[in-house]
Amino acid sequence: MNCKVMGIVNVTPDSFSDGGKFFRPEEAVRRALNMIAEGADIIDLGGESTRPGATPIGWQEEWARLEPVLKALAAENTGTVPISIDTYHPETAERALDLGAAIINCVFGGTVPRLFEICERKGAEIVIPALSLGTVPIETRRTVPYYLDPMIGFGTSREEDLELLRSIPSLAEKGRVLVGASRKRIVKKLTGEKLTGKNLGGNIGIAVWCAMKGASAVRVHDVRETVQALKVAAALEGNVAAISEGDCPRD
Repeated sequence: MNCKVMGIVNVTPDSFSDGGKFFRPEEAVRRALNMIAEGADIIDLGGESTRPGATPIGWQEEWARLEPVLKALAAENTGTVPISIDTYHPETAERALDLGAAIINCVFGGTVPRLFEICERKGAEIVIPALSLGTVPIETRRTVPYYLDPMIGFGTSREEDLELLRSIPSLAEKGRVLVGASRKRIVKKLTGEKLTGKNLGGNIGIAVWCAMKGASAVRVHDVRETVQALKVAAALEGNVAAISEGDCPRD
């Protein structure tokens, strides 16, 4: 099991989980650097909320939010951890890759072919909705490293989300899978927890399950806890016999 952890930084005033917390550039950069220190393998910056009912914005406004954060983070990070940009706007993708981003995370199938072209030209990776894979020529897929996103929580019911999660093993046969279920409605529905911010256990449970079923990356808000959980799961899966009773401290 080798699953990367992508840390989410929402540079938006209206995200469903942390809207406004990291809207100021300096706060977003600080959050990203903290996630890197906590073990994030990738940082995903988003300038437009994709929560249900959110009002779409143009690429100019999106880029105005992202540009100062990306500039500062690229200078601080110096390329040690890849930066992903959560966008479906080709104009934003072009500018972000020119400023040092390495991955484009697209949640809208309509612009996937164009974004693939941009990533091919810029030597970048891409994340796309799994159902959009067929819109990209096979030749292009061979030259651009991509992740498939099952799109948990995008206009789906609990039952549909469960089926999407259960489809991870078969999806992984088609390519690398990136799952973003962190703090989404499916977690609350499965845990029954009604208080906001009290679903950490449920979020980690889904992340570990996805990793063990073949996901190559999980997109999360709680980086430190997820990294720890995946380390433990990987150790247990890889060498259970090496963990003996004598290795465990007693109360």
